[in-house]
Amino acid sequence: MTDVVITGTGLFTPEHAIDNDALVASFNTWVDAENSRHAAAIEAGEREPLAHSSSEFIVKASGIQSRYVLDAEGILDPERMRPQLPPRSNDEPSIQCEMGLVAARQALAAAGVEAADIDMVIVACSNLERPYPAVAVELQALLGTGGHAFDMNVACSSATFAIDLAASAIRGGGVRRALVVNPEICSAHLNFRDRDSHFIFGDACTAVVLESAALATAEARFEILGTRLITRFSNAIRNNAGFLNRITDSDPLASDKLFVQEGRRVFREVCPMVAELINDHLESLGLTGEKLARLWLHQANHHMNDLIARRVLGHDPEPGQAPIILDRYANTSSAGSIIAFHLHHADLAAGDVGVVCSFGAGYSAGCVVVRRV
Repeated sequence: MTDVVITGTGLFTPEHAIDNDALVASFNTWVDAENSRHAAAIEAGEREPLAHSSSEFIVKASGIQSRYVLDAEGILDPERMRPQLPPRSNDEPSIQCEMGLVAARQALAAAGVEAADIDMVIVACSNLERPYPAVAVELQALLGTGGHAFDMNVACSSATFAIDLAASAIRGGGVRRALVVNPEICSAHLNFRDRDSHFIFGDACTAVVLESAALATAEARFEILGTRLITRFSNAIRNNAGFLNRITDSDPLASDKLFVQEGRRVFREVCPMVAELINDHLESLGLTGEKLARLWLHQANHHMNDLIARRVLGHDPEPGQAPIILDRYANTSSAGSIIAFHLHHADLAAGDVGVVCSFGAGYSAGCVVVRRV
């Protein structure tokens, strides 16, 4: 069977950033205006007043201190509280394609691979800009890759699920090299008027080049020892936006058309599921958590990552062993674990083993075990 290696990664980071203080100031201004507008109902006991947010609350709840976004001005405007991106004509590159170009070119350069040598492109993310034509096919055309391309969505697990699919295609012999791209515009599906979640997400795009080991020339190579995926249905994380909204006459701006979650329930149910997935996968490969040099986990919540790391490693992670990037990137959905890998893999030595793991809505979770060659 063909061995598969990861030979390059890339990262697009938006130029705009919003720290907690700025986000909270905007949110609290909106809260004060809403409470003033409904003062009579609040005084009559017919309506509960909205509560302020705070930077301290955000850091304590999540570990997030800042986030990168495609547009800060629209988000911070208390009258709008959502990004404002100008429409593009059909002849212009789409936003996600443009993000993908930056990350993909970095990944190709790191791998020492020409775009024309790529046989498969997968654009995998939580929300796609349009149903069709596929963003992946648009990216394929602008990059000049060969073969075929397609989009897929497994929410926060999209990147690891796509890596599994790409690795399987290479092992099967039909594909020599594949490119996985994860353009996440999470700020577009976030309800910035929900105190419990208005701080969670940021925007970013990652890219990963996978190759047959026999073809790879990059100095930094990570052999994929195995992949494992799991899904379990849950409504604890949900987004009801879809093409049927217009024919069911539902409100396209209603809060259920944005990101909604039951945070405590997600924590309680997802952490043991993910730890079990990683441990079982390692055991099947004759490995143990104690032998891991690095855990590149999904970047949603500092507390979740700490708990999962302890259950896998058997102890509190040593500094750098389970790197956290959500403090400055926030939750970037499927891109998060790949950002962690992109920024924190160069120091590993030959033979070191690590795990890339993502998890989220579905529920879904994907585990990729790699070894530095």
